[in-house]
Amino acid sequence: MTENRHETHPEIVKRLKRAEGHLKSVIAMIEGGRHCLDIAQQLHAVEKAITQAKRTLIQDHLDHCLEETVGALPRDQRQSIDEFKSITKYL
Repeated sequence: MTENRHETHPEIVKRLKRAEGHLKSVIAMIEGGRHCLDIAQQLHAVEKAITQAKRTLIQDHLDHCLEETVGALPRDQRQSIDEFKSITKYL
């Protein structure tokens, strides 16, 4: 398997480490008998951090790997690719 690193990967790692920290907090909160509202707020933070990491990874992949595969296209054919990339922001 070839190495495939992009400039956003350090940012993704940072987000995932943040999620890891939140998740550890959630586990400690549950074990410590904290209120469900507090736990739900922390779980939301974990979910948000992972979602942002996933979104960044997908956008980065489309911006780099898809562009390399497709190559230069005439403007009329380019629109579909650009729309596809734009709609992935809503993942």
